[in-house]
Amino acid sequence: MTSARILQQGTIHCFTAGLRDEKGKLVNAEVSAVLFDGERLILASDKPIPGEARSAVFAVPMTPQGPDDSRLEYFTTPLIKQAVKYEDLALTADGRHVLATTGFDRIDAESHALNDYNHLLIWPLGEPERVQVVDPDPRDGVEGSLELRSKLDHAIGFPYYKIEGLAAIPGERGDGLLLFGVREQGRAHDDFAYVSRVVGAHYEISEGGNLVFIDQLRELYAFEPGDDPAVRYDCGLSSLEYDPYHARLYLLNSYEVEANGEEHIGGYLWEIGLEDFRGGRRPTLVTTPAGLPLEFEHKAEGLAVLDHDRLFVAYDNDRNYVLGSIDERDERHACEAPYSLLNVS
Repeated sequence: MTSARILQQGTIHCFTAGLRDEKGKLVNAEVSAVLFDGERLILASDKPIPGEARSAVFAVPMTPQGPDDSRLEYFTTPLIKQAVKYEDLALTADGRHVLATTGFDRIDAESHALNDYNHLLIWPLGEPERVQVVDPDPRDGVEGSLELRSKLDHAIGFPYYKIEGLAAIPGERGDGLLLFGVREQGRAHDDFAYVSRVVGAHYEISEGGNLVFIDQLRELYAFEPGDDPAVRYDCGLSSLEYDPYHARLYLLNSYEVEANGEEHIGGYLWEIGLEDFRGGRRPTLVTTPAGLPLEFEHKAEGLAVLDHDRLFVAYDNDRNYVLGSIDERDERHACEAPYSLLNVS
């Protein structure tokens, strides 16, 4: 049984306070993805961060005192700025490349207008300027992982879906097994169910540094969080994270529901060994040290393994500004993204 306790909580300033978009609307920090590259946290927002010198993907050093947002660096390579609605980040199984996925939750069959929502990107660790699009449509020069979208359509089997998880684990072929976590699926964006499904395929890294799938994308895993009596609300998968220190996979859930006229947000964390994952066994709910279910008070959307014993959780509360136990202040500023640092044992 894995338990976790909070070591530290706080907020990261993702951009200048009071920043507004071209329509004059206050920009809100909505961090949905995070990874640790050994020195820095790389974070991504599922909403654009406007400005020529800014982007929705940025990095902050991780120090013994926590993330240092005074040294924040935006990734402004055009391809990284172009993609919209980032949902998860991951390292390849060998730790040498960064992968970033958008949500794949919309497409325009008649034009390329929504291609920016359909990107899987890869770049060498520490070299975001060498970013490439994974699995583009070879028939035209329009950017977007359009071949990958077709493969996801077939593997997921619904006309509408939303990708929110991404992880690479050791596989039986090639350089590893790439996993996509499905949060929503259904007939349309307003007619869907929350799910916790994982689809994926084996891959290789080409000589040119791109990711190439070497077998068919297919369903690999699924579970129902609500089967556990500790889960109070309908959840969807919000992040995947490979833990190489313990050969296990973390599955993060989050919820956003309204009950009796009141909004409820939060999340849960699950872990499963790779052998049990391959065998389709049920994951284990991470608890508090007292053995109670660990339930996040904020909408947990990003997860990163820092080392053998620590996890970093990023929250995307959308337009909910309440800080709760994160800070003695009642509300966060729109430019701030709340986080928790956990010790696991």
